[in-house]
Amino acid sequence: GYKQASVVILHKSLADDFEKFCHANDGALPLLYRSKPGDWKCPSLSSGSDIRTDCLQYRIYEHGACTGSLKSLKEYSEQLKDMVAFYLDCSFSFEKAVQSVGIPVRYVEQKCNVSMYKTAVPCYRVSTFSCNLVVTMRPVPESKLEAAVQATSGLKEAHGAPIHMGDPGLLGIQDLSKPDYGDPVHLHPGDIAVFWACGVTGVEAVISCRAPLAFTHSPGCTFITNLKNNNVTVRSSREVPQVHCISQNPLHYSMVSAEAAQKIKTLETLIGTDPGDRGIIHLHRPDELLKASLSLSHARSVLITTGFPTHFTYDPPEENDGPPGALAVAAMLQALEKEVAIVTDQRAMNLNKKIIEEAVQLGVLKRPVPLLSYQKESADSALAFLCENGNPGRPRFDHLIAIERAGMAADGNYYNARKVNIKHLVDPIDELFLAAQTIPGVRTTGVGDGGNELGMGKVKDAVKKHIKNGDVIACDVEADFTIVAGVSNWGGYAIACALYILSTCEIHDRYLRKAVGFPQLSKRMVWLSALPSVTKEEKLLKTLVQHGVRSGKTASLEMEVDGLPFYTTHSLLIEKLL
Repeated sequence: GYKQASVVILHKSLADDFEKFCHANDGALPLLYRSKPGDWKCPSLSSGSDIRTDCLQYRIYEHGACTGSLKSLKEYSEQLKDMVAFYLDCSFSFEKAVQSVGIPVRYVEQKCNVSMYKTAVPCYRVSTFSCNLVVTMRPVPESKLEAAVQATSGLKEAHGAPIHMGDPGLLGIQDLSKPDYGDPVHLHPGDIAVFWACGVTGVEAVISCRAPLAFTHSPGCTFITNLKNNNVTVRSSREVPQVHCISQNPLHYSMVSAEAAQKIKTLETLIGTDPGDRGIIHLHRPDELLKASLSLSHARSVLITTGFPTHFTYDPPEENDGPPGALAVAAMLQALEKEVAIVTDQRAMNLNKKIIEEAVQLGVLKRPVPLLSYQKESADSALAFLCENGNPGRPRFDHLIAIERAGMAADGNYYNARKVNIKHLVDPIDELFLAAQTIPGVRTTGVGDGGNELGMGKVKDAVKKHIKNGDVIACDVEADFTIVAGVSNWGGYAIACALYILSTCEIHDRYLRKAVGFPQLSKRMVWLSALPSVTKEEKLLKTLVQHGVRSGKTASLEMEVDGLPFYTTHSLLIEKLL
């Protein structure tokens, strides 16, 4: 129930830079107190304290190397006159809060120290202080994950909410049985490895700066303050964090505020409007937009595909549903500084190249998107396309999105809504989605409005039962996430809007950057400018028409939805999304 502190003691010439380093990485290094040079008391934390003796054990560092352990620093009293002590809140401080909501503390049960690991996550560098994040790991029963997050998120001075939940390999931790500090803590069946930023990051920072002389507490031997740990940041109900599983292989959970999650659920409801009255309500699966967007938010490199040659007697045979939605997603991914590429049919390469070039000129895209094509040349072609040297351990993309892309049916053919086989116009891009299922860490999303689109295999039984001609046209290829919309472009617009919502969510932003560095909200105007709009879509549709691309929705301009012309409803929906 009392605050505990990690301790770092440095020469006064390094003190200002180390304080800046703490503020720049405050998830790991929440600063409670900075002493004056030569002052071994900290009255605001503990009356009558003496930092030379109040930790059970200390470590001494000389030129970046640990040269020994000490029970007392009194023999260094002369050197300490020119040194400054930093007291950093420790995750031990939140154990009572975790226990109070019924979560077992495994390392206490196992009578050992908590496990601490060096990660591959770089901290924000300040001067000579440059190191990777150190984390503690606590096993938490899966059913208690959200309770653990909510119990600790308000304790910002004690590292706050976790920075990762799931596979340790995603942090660069290879073996949980071999912690860098502390003791191995064993997971019980059903436990999830949950990681919090750790004050031992300060030890790594001391090593990195190679100071002639420095001291730290020995990991686990913290300074105990006289302060009760009850400084809980009160959150409104909309700021309560939620936990969502976004991958099983590797296991990965993400975090978002209740407010942001509700906004995205509202987007999902909006795009579910069924202008063609085709029965798509039966295909809808709740929270697919939220999970897909969370997964995309964590992605580094994204591959998008679109193109449905429904007008098989025309040249070009493409419809105009798909490309605008794909470009809306690409624009937002560019604004979020992610790598993005588009893969399409070889026969449509020139058309798509022109559309992308004009999208840049119109301001829809910040820069051209690399355009790729895929052909099956061998059994391993899909793996070779998706991974460097065909190695599943080195994927080029970590998320694939299909928006209004013709999907392969159970008989191996591709059908439009009227059961016409259009296989001769479709390259086997489905194989990339099938191969992605075998590559750990690669997720897939399918966006469709009729059930015959790539990725809709996840809802194929509902397509066969409720969609006209569904027994023939239903796509057989599944995606991890299936987003069903009245018009597939709407699904693309909703993904772009959902990514914006996540990026402006403080809880998600902190989790994404692992609580190191600074919030990314300063980039908000860049993200805003990348959002889809009615004006952008009108420009794109005119461009498509100029290149001979037709509407895929029968008499779409004459249809009415709720008494309004379809295009008016279409524009109003985009405005509602925004």
